[in-house]
Amino acid sequence: MSGAAHPRVALYYAPPASSAWWREGCDWLGRDPENGRESATPAHAVTHAPRRYGWHATLVAPFQMAPGVELSDVLACARAWAGSVPRFEMPVKAAEIGRFVALRPALENDDATLRALAASALNALAALRMMPSRESIERRIVDGMSARQIELLREWGYPYVMDEYRFHMTLSDSLNDANARASIVSEWTQRIDALGALPVHGAALFIEPQPGAPFTLWQRLPFNNAQDVA
Repeated sequence: MSGAAHPRVALYYAPPASSAWWREGCDWLGRDPENGRESATPAHAVTHAPRRYGWHATLVAPFQMAPGVELSDVLACARAWAGSVPRFEMPVKAAEIGRFVALRPALENDDATLRALAASALNALAALRMMPSRESIERRIVDGMSARQIELLREWGYPYVMDEYRFHMTLSDSLNDANARASIVSEWTQRIDALGALPVHGAALFIEPQPGAPFTLWQRLPFNNAQDVA
């Protein structure tokens, strides 16, 4: 992997590269993080922030590797974890999350399944992650955080993990215009009808080569497909 000596790494869910879900999401955001291709017709001014991160749902938020840890260590650990996860299909819906629009699980039991999946991924990679400094963590505490989120931030370096985790695939920037948010929800509700269930068939390691640079999809991590050939 070329680039900075110590890039940040993230473990994300990403739809299969050959799927319509991958193409649709990358076209909407305006960039394919796997091949670097930019769309000629992105959703204009409403996807600037999610475009940098790529079409994904966070499983383990971006982190610096602990001292002595190499990308090859992260890859080996993540591959072993992914190999233990069964594939499944998940109905999704477009929804407003505050001032953002995102895809969310349509069923509560799928939301719980993804919460457990993200927790298992975080535990699997825990020893490879470098915790932010105490001072950095305290600076990340902002108004509106619950006591539980602050507790998780201090324990894990990120507040939206474990029971506070919510699977979502971001579709927009923060939008003050309620009509703009409703329009995106409406458009994606129609797209979901055509695309069908979301194929949760694997995860991927994304890399931030330099601070502030667009994240790139570095390695795909297929989930276990034993049930597909049984």
